[in-house]
Amino acid sequence: MMDFMVQRPEAHEFVRHVEDGCPYRADDVMKPEQAVSTGTTLVVCEFDGGVIMCADTRTSTGQYVANRASRKISKVSERIFVCRSGSAADTQALTAFVMHYLGQHAVELGKEPTVNTAANLFKIMAYNNKDNLLAGLIVAGYDDKKGGQIYSIPLGGARVRVPYAADGSGSSYIKGFMDANFRPGMSKAECHEFVQKATALALSRDGSSGGMVRSLIITKDKVEEFVIEGNKLPVAL
Repeated sequence: MMDFMVQRPEAHEFVRHVEDGCPYRADDVMKPEQAVSTGTTLVVCEFDGGVIMCADTRTSTGQYVANRASRKISKVSERIFVCRSGSAADTQALTAFVMHYLGQHAVELGKEPTVNTAANLFKIMAYNNKDNLLAGLIVAGYDDKKGGQIYSIPLGGARVRVPYAADGSGSSYIKGFMDANFRPGMSKAECHEFVQKATALALSRDGSSGGMVRSLIITKDKVEEFVIEGNKLPVAL
């Protein structure tokens, strides 16, 4: 009686089964790249007199929560802010570049730049580097020319002005709620309740979003910040 033992092929032997042009190298053909794990909920809404931006505060590294109280709403100018989703490194780098160019533009103008200008800068950089970035952005703010404005800049670098917007992994859970409950001409208080509840609903469903709910109200006169702690959200988790 003879024993037959089948030898397991070495990883490099599988290279011959890979089609021409495949991006895998010989040493990682059996270990394809892992997808980047991201998680965020961003909600922004326009009201008569300004805009309200809202976001969760969880930053994750894979399955590990790296920061439960991070800031996903970044200041670009005195009355212009950006909500960031996707790769934290990519969006932080984009924001730094836009702040630099917008600062130079403000010096040339001798006054604060418009929200439209800031959104255009984000769009140009996101579009020109669309193959290398993972960045979904919502630029919002107030200027004397057009008042409160919201610009959605999704993956790929498009730029669309909208009355309200949601982005990030948690946004897919609340699009129906937002479409059903948004009304043009909402008051500041109604709009604030709307974005906070929408964000809290996303946190209750999306495992990649969490922490607290941080909101920012931007008007002609001032910028106000509010925080709801995780155990005090309007929707029980």
